[in-house]
Amino acid sequence: MFTRLSLPTSAPESVSDFPKIILRTSAATDFSAAVPPLLQKLYGARGVVSDKQIETGLEQLPKPDMKGLPQACTLLADAIQNNQRLLIVGDFDCDGATSTCVGLLGLRALGAEHVDYLVPNRFEYGYGLTPEIVAVAAERQPDLIITVDNGISSIDGVAAAARLGIPVLVTDHHLPGDALPDAAAIVNPNQHGCPFPAKSLAGVGVMFYVLLALRSELRERAWFSGERPEPNLAELLDLVALGTVADVVPLEQVNRVLVTQGLRRIRAGRCRPGIKALLRVAGKEAARLVAADMGFALGPRLNAAGRLDDISLGIRCLLTDDEDVALSLAAELDDLNRERRAIEQSMKDDAMRVLAHLQLDASHIPNGICLYDPTWHQGVVGILASRIKDRYHRPVIAFADADDEEMKGSARSIPGLHLRDALDLLAKRNPGLLNKFGGHAMAAGLSLAKADYSRFEIAFDAIVAELTNEEQLTAAVHSDGELLPADFSIEHAELLRSAGPWGQNFPEPKFHGRFRLVQQRIVGERQLKMVLSPIGADQQIIDAIAFNIDTAQWPNQQADEVELVYKLDSNLFRERLSVQLLVDHLRVVL
Repeated sequence: MFTRLSLPTSAPESVSDFPKIILRTSAATDFSAAVPPLLQKLYGARGVVSDKQIETGLEQLPKPDMKGLPQACTLLADAIQNNQRLLIVGDFDCDGATSTCVGLLGLRALGAEHVDYLVPNRFEYGYGLTPEIVAVAAERQPDLIITVDNGISSIDGVAAAARLGIPVLVTDHHLPGDALPDAAAIVNPNQHGCPFPAKSLAGVGVMFYVLLALRSELRERAWFSGERPEPNLAELLDLVALGTVADVVPLEQVNRVLVTQGLRRIRAGRCRPGIKALLRVAGKEAARLVAADMGFALGPRLNAAGRLDDISLGIRCLLTDDEDVALSLAAELDDLNRERRAIEQSMKDDAMRVLAHLQLDASHIPNGICLYDPTWHQGVVGILASRIKDRYHRPVIAFADADDEEMKGSARSIPGLHLRDALDLLAKRNPGLLNKFGGHAMAAGLSLAKADYSRFEIAFDAIVAELTNEEQLTAAVHSDGELLPADFSIEHAELLRSAGPWGQNFPEPKFHGRFRLVQQRIVGERQLKMVLSPIGADQQIIDAIAFNIDTAQWPNQQADEVELVYKLDSNLFRERLSVQLLVDHLRVVL
């Protein structure tokens, strides 16, 4: 049973399945003739207006001018030269796993002989450098603890380490609170006073920059020699790219450079055996890998370990140099991901059954949605929140039990509402209501007493109502327009694949239009395979596929014409390339 669920009945098609379409408008651009007109239009609509802004060579990366970096480099260089024991404390998601691997592999390559890692199990220790995980870390007698993808809010944990005489170097990218931990050094582009221009780095990107600066520091100390050559840190970019995409950080130019360079290495086969193994179990071909594949195929398999079991399984997969071991570990991760999907579907079915019994008009959807079921899996509530957010276009927080007294929530937001700031405001207005919170603009985590759930639910709805307007709470999709029949070509599809990397805040092009529905059938569990013809071009045949379809509505034998929002893609099957539309939204044209 749900303790409480403030949701209406399933929203009508116009709200949940086919959103309002907003045409993107392109800014004035100054591209050279080398950039095709279609890309000039698409780039301009994303605020990129010149050749310089689409360059993705490593020379485009800004210098590692971050607050705290000099102190961090001194700490690390001294530790390496004095042969001290370094311990990396990571996070239990894909960004945390790749950050841990980049830190460990990079420090070893730079000459550290004693470096190990520790990642808290989310079910035993929770997030970040807590006093409890410091006690576990202390058993390994580290001379320096390095946090990756966490630490900026670990005030108590850093203090606990200090009492034990262990200095802490914090590397993080999450937004800081009003107070900072009293660490030996903090490197975070989002901390106050940091001049580094790229505030959107993922945790793995921050760690990569730390290594770049550390290499320069060691170079100045004449640390490298013929017996100890200077490493090529670009060899870590496959991991940097994976963590950056999986953490759904904005793909501003710095992140596009990091992702592009990592993708090039993977496509060329110059990547970790673990990434090759993950590609194999996911059925993805390295040579045709795009950023979305890392976000929807590789990242979830690594995240599944942290959600259901222990992210160390994923870290071991990424760290091993043995291809057979990597494949075995990747297979375990694939099994965990299948289990995660089954749990997620069961939780979603639970929620939708409750929704079906509530007789509320769609106009009465709460501003901020809270869900809770004591049987839900703590590691999967974030995905559930994301699914409900996509359906109702509302900020959503899904809760599960942490113990008999406390519950933990995972939140997902919509454009226009900064989740971490909203929770901060809520906490200040309701002292003591939240036990802990942190996160980003679009995702956050929190904990509170079970007894305070109803009070929190009301407070969250009120905060969302205050910080948003009707337009922001209306489901909409931005379209790059309609394509002509001649545009449905392999050349255009391949052009779009190569023009990325596309991702958060630099979205993959979407188009909309009407098509004649020639054939339709369900493949797999919930995939609708279609054959379409553009209106007015009945002889032209195009394949299309829609994922996670409502099988109660499709196939629809009465449908002769459909309206779609889709991506133009290409499909390689039996060494033959063909145009394929990836459908995000569809409805019958009556």
